[in-house]
Amino acid sequence: MEKLSVIIPARNEPFLNKTVDGLFENAEEEIEIIVMLDGYWPDPPLKPHKNLIIIHRGEPQGMRENTNAAVNIATGKYIMKSDAHCLYAKGFDKVLKADCEPDWLVVPNRYSLDDKKWQKRRKAISYLYLTYPYGLDKLYGSGFHGKKWHGEFGLTGDYYHLEDKRKDILIDDILAFQGSCWFMHKELLPKIGWLDAANYHFHQEALEVGFKVWMSGGRVIRNKNTWYAHLHKGKEHGRGFWLSKKNMVSSEIFAVETWMNNAWPGQTKKLKWLIDKFWPLEGWPEDWDDPKHLKSWKHHTRR
Repeated sequence: MEKLSVIIPARNEPFLNKTVDGLFENAEEEIEIIVMLDGYWPDPPLKPHKNLIIIHRGEPQGMRENTNAAVNIATGKYIMKSDAHCLYAKGFDKVLKADCEPDWLVVPNRYSLDDKKWQKRRKAISYLYLTYPYGLDKLYGSGFHGKKWHGEFGLTGDYYHLEDKRKDILIDDILAFQGSCWFMHKELLPKIGWLDAANYHFHQEALEVGFKVWMSGGRVIRNKNTWYAHLHKGKEHGRGFWLSKKNMVSSEIFAVETWMNNAWPGQTKKLKWLIDKFWPLEGWPEDWDDPKHLKSWKHHTRR
């Protein structure tokens, strides 16, 4: 029985106790939880648990820095990064470990979380696509952004098209996911270069780690045999980790320039291989890698 280390970077998190309690309650095998308190103390304090490690940062360091630091001291064979406002299914740890090769990144099915009843709600979200980075999405602007996948061949009005069509594929490849939860062998994160705090800041976590796994020859999968529910905090609960508009834009520009130019040193596969694997993608032109689209994108970013 191999141990799982759960990493929770936290700043100003009102649901941290519920998240930690639920993880210990619903795990069926041995886990440790490493909570990184980034420049604050929770009120009320965290309840004591065996295998709960609390590290307090006097000055805020950031989500990526805290995640890397926690993984560095983790004693488990596996790691799972979790937001501090999530609920997990009974036996989530056992299920995720059962289907995780050394070069895989695994994500359980994701639901929305009802913060009043503390239970999952709505239908599971299994599939996201990425917006065309040189385009100009109405909601997100330019850059890579994960969005609900309407369908394989354009807008159908049904956000759950692929969830329904591929419901019987319980271990399935995915292009994109939300960074609120991801699971892998501990040794994989340093192998792909840790989380890049200098260039991505707090932004585009899932894109970074997912692309690094795919492009280094690994696999990113959705495991539908288990689930977690994530709370969208919104205006009611506010942000924990804060990101300035300037840093958000610089992160997106860095991501586009890195991946569209196949400039990550750890790549063994090119972006075209990954896009072809999941083609067709909503909003992506057939000539998506034509340099003419780059000129328009540079205009949108006003560089």
